[in-house]
Amino acid sequence: MSADYNVLERAGRTGENHEFLLTPGPLTTSKKVKAAMQRDWGSWDQPFIDLTAEICRSLVDLAGGGSEFVCVPMQGSGTFVVEAMLGTMVPRDGHCAVLVNGAYGDRIVKTLRVMGRRCTVLKTAETDVYDVAALEQALIGDKTISHVAAVHCETTSGVLNPLTAISEVTARHGRSLLVDAMSSFAALPLNVCDLPCDGMVSSANKCIQGVPGMGFAVLRRSTLEASAGNAHSLSLDLHDQWVYLEKSGRWRFTPPTHSAAALVEAIREHAAEGGVEGRGGRYAQNHRVLVDGMRAIGFETLLSDEIQSPIITTFIEPNDPNFTFQAFYDLLAKRGFVIYPGKLTAAPTFRVGTIGALEEQDITGLLCAVREVLAELNVRDASPRRTTTAAE
Repeated sequence: MSADYNVLERAGRTGENHEFLLTPGPLTTSKKVKAAMQRDWGSWDQPFIDLTAEICRSLVDLAGGGSEFVCVPMQGSGTFVVEAMLGTMVPRDGHCAVLVNGAYGDRIVKTLRVMGRRCTVLKTAETDVYDVAALEQALIGDKTISHVAAVHCETTSGVLNPLTAISEVTARHGRSLLVDAMSSFAALPLNVCDLPCDGMVSSANKCIQGVPGMGFAVLRRSTLEASAGNAHSLSLDLHDQWVYLEKSGRWRFTPPTHSAAALVEAIREHAAEGGVEGRGGRYAQNHRVLVDGMRAIGFETLLSDEIQSPIITTFIEPNDPNFTFQAFYDLLAKRGFVIYPGKLTAAPTFRVGTIGALEEQDITGLLCAVREVLAELNVRDASPRRTTTAAE
């Protein structure tokens, strides 16, 4: 490790982690966010009721929802709240067109099919953005399609999909848009009224920089009011959860009290950093330093810069016979840097996230560690294998 950067020294100096999570979540959190979980909360007591109200009010404001939208928190991981939004907002006789260019779009399709909802799959390559023209043709050709579901930032590859164009087409044809904004909300501009959409979901342990345990949905009030009886699940019924919150200020079932307390602190830190502009600006700088540094070493990114998000970046594995991902991963982890395996089938890849409580110096430290690990593995060439064509 470079003499001017050491994970353990930084941890001792700042009180932060002894390792950094360069993943799409869970991610590295601040000392104050972790400290917020030191108190136990009574879920029916007024202090926790007030805490829940602050979460909901703040997240609606952050999403630009105004009085037209409400926030409904939900226990569980991000996938729980995605399923809750689909099951609550898409009627049992509804028909949802799903835009897919990665694993999380595929998961939406699987979720709809498990719950018995009709769906049409509009698939593009994992290395490309959604085909907006294909969506328009589908909406013109099939009037039974009532909803459109899209992932804003698909963390399978890191591609940033054209959400504004998708929303314009969906609105022009009078359909309802539901957005999986897991990896974009709080870091990239997203205004639910301007889009427009009827629902957006994200998770506490993403760009808002809280901890796992809860997600949240920001939903159009009028559409949510009309959704009673849609849900396929008692636990994942966002309409019932909202009605109970409105009536009592309490969650229907045991809430993740410590996660909620951490989220309040995370929201306050987000505002102090300058909101979406400040948080997104730091992530963008982290991303620039990462990509420039990895390319200087010899790595190539899977995506073109034009469609790449600053959230997570996919790199193609080196062709060097001495490179194995598991050894690369393990040696980086020993140095305090935890990266993420790839999920693509088209090429052997790995991913590096640039979100969470990470600064430019931490990315620089990672790059130093990458060089050391490649030397330890005797990997002399980090460039990817050349793709051969059928003619060759």
